[in-house]
Amino acid sequence: MTEFDGKVAVVTGAATGIGRGIAEAFAVEGASVAVVDIDGDAARATTLELPSAGQTHVAVSADVSDFDDAKRIVDATRDALGGIDVLVNNAGIQPPETNLNVEDLPEDAWDRILDVNLKAHYLMAKRCIPEIRKRGGGCIVNIASVQGLQSQSQVPAYAASKGGVLSLTRQMALDYAREGIHVLAVCPGTIDTRLVRTAAEASGQNPKQAMETWAAGIPMRRVGTPAEIGDVVVFLASEKASFMTGEYVCVDGGVMALGGWAGSPAEW
Repeated sequence: MTEFDGKVAVVTGAATGIGRGIAEAFAVEGASVAVVDIDGDAARATTLELPSAGQTHVAVSADVSDFDDAKRIVDATRDALGGIDVLVNNAGIQPPETNLNVEDLPEDAWDRILDVNLKAHYLMAKRCIPEIRKRGGGCIVNIASVQGLQSQSQVPAYAASKGGVLSLTRQMALDYAREGIHVLAVCPGTIDTRLVRTAAEASGQNPKQAMETWAAGIPMRRVGTPAEIGDVVVFLASEKASFMTGEYVCVDGGVMALGGWAGSPAEW
Protein backbone atom coordinates (compact mmCIF):
# COMPACT_ATOMS: atom_id res chain seq x y z
CA MET A 1 0.00 0.00 0.00
CA THR A 2 1.13 3.53 -0.76
CA GLU A 3 -0.28 6.88 0.30
CA PHE A 4 -1.96 7.50 -3.03
CA ASP A 5 -3.74 4.15 -3.37
CA GLY A 6 -7.35 4.98 -4.22
CA LYS A 7 -6.48 8.62 -4.98
CA VAL A 8 -6.97 10.40 -8.30
CA ALA A 9 -4.59 12.99 -9.74
CA VAL A 10 -5.37 15.24 -12.70
CA VAL A 11 -2.19 16.35 -14.46
CA THR A 12 -2.38 18.84 -17.32
CA GLY A 13 0.16 18.88 -20.13
CA ALA A 14 0.91 15.33 -19.06
CA ALA A 15 1.73 13.62 -22.35
CA THR A 16 5.38 14.70 -22.46
CA GLY A 17 8.13 16.41 -20.51
CA ILE A 18 7.59 17.59 -16.95
CA GLY A 19 3.92 16.65 -17.05
CA ARG A 20 4.69 13.09 -17.98
CA GLY A 21 7.29 12.89 -15.22
CA ILE A 22 4.65 14.04 -12.74
CA ALA A 23 2.06 11.57 -14.05
CA GLU A 24 4.55 8.71 -13.77
CA ALA A 25 5.47 9.68 -10.21
CA PHE A 26 1.84 9.62 -9.09
CA ALA A 27 1.21 6.32 -10.87
CA VAL A 28 4.20 4.73 -9.14
CA GLU A 29 2.75 5.84 -5.80
CA GLY A 30 -0.56 4.13 -6.54
CA ALA A 31 -2.69 7.01 -7.83
CA SER A 32 -5.03 6.79 -10.78
CA VAL A 33 -4.04 9.55 -13.20
CA ALA A 34 -6.03 11.64 -15.65
CA VAL A 35 -3.49 12.44 -18.38
CA VAL A 36 -4.70 15.73 -19.85
CA ASP A 37 -3.11 17.10 -23.01
CA ILE A 38 -4.07 19.01 -26.13
CA ASP A 39 -2.41 16.19 -28.10
CA GLY A 40 -4.93 13.40 -27.65
CA ASP A 41 -2.86 10.70 -29.34
CA ALA A 42 0.14 11.47 -27.13
CA ALA A 43 -2.08 11.51 -24.04
CA ARG A 44 -3.49 8.08 -24.88
CA ALA A 45 -0.02 6.68 -25.54
CA THR A 46 1.25 8.00 -22.22
CA THR A 47 -1.74 6.55 -20.37
CA LEU A 48 -0.98 3.10 -21.72
CA GLU A 49 2.66 3.37 -20.60
CA LEU A 50 2.05 4.58 -17.04
CA PRO A 51 2.92 2.17 -14.23
CA SER A 52 -0.06 0.39 -12.73
CA ALA A 53 -0.57 -1.87 -9.74
CA GLY A 54 -4.19 -2.40 -10.65
CA GLN A 55 -5.31 1.23 -10.78
CA THR A 56 -6.90 2.77 -13.87
CA HIS A 57 -5.62 5.76 -15.85
CA VAL A 58 -7.53 7.87 -18.36
CA ALA A 59 -6.50 10.16 -21.21
CA VAL A 60 -8.39 13.40 -21.83
CA SER A 61 -7.72 15.48 -24.94
CA ALA A 62 -8.50 19.11 -24.19
CA ASP A 63 -7.40 22.74 -24.31
CA VAL A 64 -7.04 23.66 -20.64
CA SER A 65 -7.48 27.36 -21.42
CA ASP A 66 -11.02 26.74 -22.71
CA PHE A 67 -13.89 27.14 -20.22
CA ASP A 68 -15.95 24.27 -21.60
CA ASP A 69 -12.95 21.97 -22.02
CA ALA A 70 -12.00 22.50 -18.37
CA LYS A 71 -15.44 21.28 -17.34
CA ARG A 72 -15.18 18.33 -19.73
CA ILE A 73 -11.85 17.31 -18.18
CA VAL A 74 -13.41 17.20 -14.72
CA ASP A 75 -16.51 15.37 -15.92
CA ALA A 76 -14.45 12.78 -17.80
CA THR A 77 -12.16 12.22 -14.81
CA ARG A 78 -15.03 11.85 -12.36
CA ASP A 79 -16.90 9.48 -14.67
CA ALA A 80 -13.84 7.30 -15.33
CA LEU A 81 -12.03 7.43 -11.99
CA GLY A 82 -14.65 8.39 -9.44
CA GLY A 83 -13.45 11.80 -8.29
CA ILE A 84 -10.44 14.08 -7.89
CA ASP A 85 -7.98 14.39 -5.00
CA VAL A 86 -5.08 16.25 -6.62
CA LEU A 87 -4.84 18.79 -9.43
CA VAL A 88 -1.47 19.54 -10.99
CA ASN A 89 -1.59 22.58 -13.27
CA ASN A 90 1.42 21.87 -15.43
CA ALA A 91 0.46 22.81 -19.00
CA GLY A 92 2.51 25.73 -20.27
CA ILE A 93 3.91 27.19 -23.48
CA GLN A 94 6.69 29.51 -24.61
CA PRO A 95 6.82 29.35 -28.44
CA PRO A 96 10.35 30.27 -29.60
CA GLU A 97 8.96 32.74 -32.12
CA THR A 98 7.55 34.78 -29.23
CA ASN A 99 10.96 35.49 -27.71
CA LEU A 100 10.50 39.21 -28.23
CA ASN A 101 10.32 42.38 -26.17
CA VAL A 102 6.95 43.96 -25.39
CA GLU A 103 7.17 46.31 -28.38
CA ASP A 104 7.53 43.47 -30.85
CA LEU A 105 5.37 40.81 -29.19
CA PRO A 106 2.00 40.52 -30.98
CA GLU A 107 -1.07 40.88 -28.81
CA ASP A 108 -2.43 37.49 -29.86
CA ALA A 109 0.83 35.82 -28.74
CA TRP A 110 0.59 37.56 -25.36
CA ASP A 111 -3.01 36.44 -24.98
CA ARG A 112 -2.30 32.81 -25.90
CA ILE A 113 0.63 32.48 -23.49
CA LEU A 114 -1.33 34.06 -20.62
CA ASP A 115 -4.36 31.90 -21.44
CA VAL A 116 -2.44 28.61 -21.29
CA ASN A 117 0.05 29.49 -18.57
CA LEU A 118 -2.20 31.39 -16.15
CA LYS A 119 -5.89 31.48 -17.08
CA ALA A 120 -5.90 27.69 -17.36
CA HIS A 121 -4.79 27.42 -13.73
CA TYR A 122 -7.84 29.45 -12.72
CA LEU A 123 -10.20 27.45 -14.93
CA MET A 124 -8.92 24.05 -13.81
CA ALA A 125 -8.99 25.06 -10.14
CA LYS A 126 -12.50 26.47 -10.57
CA ARG A 127 -13.70 23.15 -11.99
CA CYS A 128 -11.68 20.78 -9.78
CA ILE A 129 -12.11 22.34 -6.35
CA PRO A 130 -15.75 21.22 -5.94
CA GLU A 131 -14.66 17.64 -6.68
CA ILE A 132 -11.68 17.87 -4.30
CA ARG A 133 -14.02 19.22 -1.63
CA LYS A 134 -16.25 16.17 -2.00
CA ARG A 135 -13.24 13.99 -1.09
CA GLY A 136 -12.74 15.91 2.15
CA GLY A 137 -9.77 17.94 0.91
CA GLY A 138 -6.70 17.48 -1.21
CA CYS A 139 -4.05 19.45 -3.01
CA ILE A 140 -3.43 21.73 -5.98
CA VAL A 141 0.14 22.03 -7.23
CA ASN A 142 0.84 24.77 -9.77
CA ILE A 143 3.93 24.49 -11.93
CA ALA A 144 5.44 27.96 -12.13
CA SER A 145 9.10 28.62 -13.01
CA VAL A 146 12.22 30.29 -11.70
CA GLN A 147 11.28 32.87 -14.34
CA GLY A 148 8.38 33.83 -12.11
CA LEU A 149 11.01 35.02 -9.62
CA GLN A 150 13.75 36.37 -11.87
CA SER A 151 13.62 36.67 -15.64
CA GLN A 152 15.77 36.36 -18.70
CA SER A 153 15.35 38.85 -21.53
CA GLN A 154 12.66 38.76 -24.20
CA VAL A 155 10.07 36.55 -22.48
CA PRO A 156 7.62 39.17 -21.16
CA ALA A 157 4.44 37.10 -21.44
CA TYR A 158 6.04 33.93 -20.07
CA ALA A 159 7.61 35.76 -17.12
CA ALA A 160 4.38 37.60 -16.37
CA SER A 161 2.36 34.38 -16.52
CA LYS A 162 4.68 32.51 -14.17
CA GLY A 163 4.78 35.40 -11.70
CA GLY A 164 0.99 35.38 -11.83
CA VAL A 165 0.95 31.65 -11.05
CA LEU A 166 2.89 32.30 -7.85
CA SER A 167 0.52 35.07 -6.77
CA LEU A 168 -2.52 32.94 -7.60
CA THR A 169 -1.03 30.08 -5.57
CA ARG A 170 -0.71 32.27 -2.48
CA GLN A 171 -4.20 33.69 -2.92
CA MET A 172 -5.98 30.34 -3.40
CA ALA A 173 -4.10 28.90 -0.44
CA LEU A 174 -5.76 31.47 1.81
CA ASP A 175 -9.24 30.91 0.43
CA TYR A 176 -9.20 27.13 0.84
CA ALA A 177 -6.93 26.47 3.83
CA ARG A 178 -9.83 25.84 6.21
CA GLU A 179 -11.27 23.22 3.85
CA GLY A 180 -8.17 21.06 3.90
CA ILE A 181 -7.19 22.02 0.36
CA HIS A 182 -3.57 23.09 0.29
CA VAL A 183 -2.21 24.97 -2.70
CA LEU A 184 1.48 24.97 -3.57
CA ALA A 185 3.78 25.75 -6.46
CA VAL A 186 6.97 24.34 -7.93
CA CYS A 187 9.48 26.51 -9.77
CA PRO A 188 11.56 24.32 -12.09
CA GLY A 189 14.86 25.53 -13.45
CA THR A 190 16.30 24.11 -16.67
CA ILE A 191 14.80 20.66 -17.20
CA ASP A 192 15.64 18.31 -20.06
CA THR A 193 12.38 18.36 -22.01
CA ARG A 194 11.29 18.58 -25.61
CA LEU A 195 10.25 22.20 -25.02
CA VAL A 196 13.74 23.14 -23.87
CA ARG A 197 15.43 21.27 -26.71
CA THR A 198 13.08 22.90 -29.23
CA ALA A 199 14.00 26.29 -27.84
CA ALA A 200 17.68 25.46 -28.34
CA GLU A 201 17.09 24.40 -31.94
CA ALA A 202 15.04 27.53 -32.64
CA SER A 203 17.98 29.66 -31.55
CA GLY A 204 20.31 27.77 -33.90
CA GLN A 205 22.02 25.69 -31.20
CA ASN A 206 22.71 21.99 -31.10
CA PRO A 207 20.44 20.75 -28.28
CA LYS A 208 23.09 18.52 -26.72
CA GLN A 209 25.68 21.28 -26.74
CA ALA A 210 23.13 23.79 -25.43
CA MET A 211 22.36 21.49 -22.50
CA GLU A 212 26.05 21.26 -21.68
CA THR A 213 26.40 25.05 -21.85
CA TRP A 214 23.40 25.62 -19.63
CA ALA A 215 24.60 22.96 -17.18
CA ALA A 216 27.85 24.89 -16.73
CA GLY A 217 25.84 27.80 -15.35
CA ILE A 218 24.02 25.66 -12.77
CA PRO A 219 25.69 25.14 -9.37
CA MET A 220 25.00 21.38 -9.53
CA ARG A 221 26.59 21.35 -13.02
CA ARG A 222 23.69 19.56 -14.71
CA VAL A 223 20.15 20.14 -15.92
CA GLY A 224 17.24 18.49 -14.16
CA THR A 225 14.93 15.69 -15.25
CA PRO A 226 11.12 15.46 -15.39
CA ALA A 227 11.26 12.65 -12.84
CA GLU A 228 12.91 14.97 -10.33
CA ILE A 229 10.04 17.44 -10.67
CA GLY A 230 7.57 14.57 -10.34
CA ASP A 231 9.10 13.42 -7.07
CA VAL A 232 8.80 16.89 -5.55
CA VAL A 233 5.19 17.31 -6.72
CA VAL A 234 4.20 13.96 -5.20
CA PHE A 235 5.83 14.98 -1.91
CA LEU A 236 3.95 18.30 -1.86
CA ALA A 237 0.65 16.52 -2.51
CA SER A 238 1.31 13.98 0.25
CA GLU A 239 0.56 14.02 3.96
CA LYS A 240 4.28 14.61 4.53
CA ALA A 241 3.67 18.21 3.38
CA SER A 242 0.31 18.57 5.14
CA PHE A 243 1.25 21.81 6.96
CA MET A 244 2.48 23.53 3.80
CA THR A 245 0.29 25.86 1.78
CA GLY A 246 0.78 29.06 -0.21
CA GLU A 247 4.48 28.34 -0.75
CA TYR A 248 6.71 27.55 -3.70
CA VAL A 249 9.67 25.20 -3.98
CA CYS A 250 12.51 25.80 -6.44
CA VAL A 251 13.82 22.67 -8.15
CA ASP A 252 16.66 24.26 -10.08
CA GLY A 253 20.02 22.79 -9.10
CA GLY A 254 20.82 25.88 -7.06
CA VAL A 255 20.23 28.56 -9.70
CA MET A 256 18.07 30.78 -7.48
CA ALA A 257 20.58 30.51 -4.65
CA LEU A 258 23.23 32.05 -6.90
CA GLY A 259 23.22 35.83 -6.97
CA GLY A 260 24.03 37.48 -10.29
CA TRP A 261 27.02 39.20 -8.68
CA ALA A 262 28.60 35.79 -7.98
CA GLY A 263 29.38 35.09 -11.62
CA SER A 264 29.03 31.73 -13.34
CA PRO A 265 29.70 28.54 -11.39
CA ALA A 266 32.19 27.68 -14.13
CA GLU A 267 34.34 30.54 -12.78
CA TRP A 268 34.46 29.21 -9.20
